[in-house]
Amino acid sequence: MAHLQTRFSSSAAEIHGGGPDLADKIKPFRRILFIIVFIVLLMPLVQSSLVFGGGGGKSPVFFGGRKMLLPGGSVIGQGSNSIYVVVFDAGSTGSRVHVFHFDEEFNLLKIGDDVEVFERVKPGLSYYANDPQEAANSLISLLEKAESVIPVELERSTPVTVGATAGLRNLGTETADQILQAVRDLLQKRSSFMFKPEWVAILDGYQEGSYMWVAINFLLKNLGKEYSGTVGVVDLGGGSVQMAYAISESEAKNAPNVPGEDPYVKQLILKGNTYHVYAHSYLNYGLLAAQAQILSAGGDSYNYCILGGYEGSYTYNGKTYPSSASPSGPSYDKCRSNVITVLKLDKQCVYKNCSFNGAWNGGGGDGQKNLYVASSFYDIAVEAGFVDSKQHIAKVSPLDYKTAAMQACNLSVDEAKTKYPDLKEAYIPYICMNLVYEFTLLVDGFGLEASQEITLVKQLNYGDSLVKAAWPLGAAIELIASTSKVSYTEDSKQLL
Repeated sequence: MAHLQTRFSSSAAEIHGGGPDLADKIKPFRRILFIIVFIVLLMPLVQSSLVFGGGGGKSPVFFGGRKMLLPGGSVIGQGSNSIYVVVFDAGSTGSRVHVFHFDEEFNLLKIGDDVEVFERVKPGLSYYANDPQEAANSLISLLEKAESVIPVELERSTPVTVGATAGLRNLGTETADQILQAVRDLLQKRSSFMFKPEWVAILDGYQEGSYMWVAINFLLKNLGKEYSGTVGVVDLGGGSVQMAYAISESEAKNAPNVPGEDPYVKQLILKGNTYHVYAHSYLNYGLLAAQAQILSAGGDSYNYCILGGYEGSYTYNGKTYPSSASPSGPSYDKCRSNVITVLKLDKQCVYKNCSFNGAWNGGGGDGQKNLYVASSFYDIAVEAGFVDSKQHIAKVSPLDYKTAAMQACNLSVDEAKTKYPDLKEAYIPYICMNLVYEFTLLVDGFGLEASQEITLVKQLNYGDSLVKAAWPLGAAIELIASTSKVSYTEDSKQLL
């Protein structure tokens, strides 16, 4: 800015040969004129920017589409023209690492043969509730994988984040904090990657849903379009389920503001367009958590959602539930009744438009008409056989889940082994329950028509590569935004 002011000052003195007299005349206005020139020079950068809105009242963070100041002081497009980002997804069922590589236009670049490096381990961090250090150590192989694909000279300018989801949320604050601190210590001691302590944290429900929305719409090249040209997303994990979609500005004004709870709507400015994104996470309604609730709903030592002939138990979040079949075998209708009880459809809701368990549903609208549904919805469809595992994307309807459920809920465990040869033995007793739950969640919980077409997605094409349809890509984009104008010290791995 100093060199711009110097150039401006000298130029002003030379206007039409004005000499010192003219310079003296305009001297009182130099500061105003300088500000005007600075804004004019800045406008092309801002106009080409992708902006990711900050939450909780924070201002949006701008990062340029042409040039971006990277951690470490280098500028994309000047010498260094790309940046790597490492995102750990610490989920209920396991931990995963995603490595992305972006150019100055925020296009994904290839890392080897693909545009995403992905690897996972089981179990998740929450499994090590009594041993925080072992929880952190479970990430070492994933950390080594990330380090193996990033050039050594770029490690210190590569940001890394760890986002924990419902599994850790359910452990309680003290236990979760101990595990997160152990992970921070691991990154500090064993990694050269750049990080802030707050980058290792439990995602709030809004983050998980909105990151997924950004990721899917980024891969579909929808960002920059009107909100009606974007797609909504439903992401069914192990501990929670998220719904996210863009709504109109007028509907956003109706969003309830509940003190102490995550906001329902935030404003995101993406590729020059402003979006009001509704996102809500339903804790304890992920597939694994829902199984525990359904097994408790019947109030008996047996359950009508369990396949005939099975006697056993189910453990979730440190608690064990009886999961034996009813003497009369499974029943679609009785199982569905249990699921409806679990969804708490009759819970008092003070809002105009509600989904389930007393939550506001966003009001619906054009941004929800085209839904991309991921994670366990896709997995169960493959296990039930109405989607081929070779398909990374498929058009289905909630009715497909109902049809498959009515077939599964007439089977014994032995019959199911024959019908579902690729289904893991541990999952077989629960296939009726899972299908009934997913159908009921879509239709009764989220209010979809049974015949509405939805898109099941596991991966999406990006050029000639495939990228996982998951929230870490959205988190990577946000992380670049938040680190694009910070400095990095050589004697510390943490950002200033």
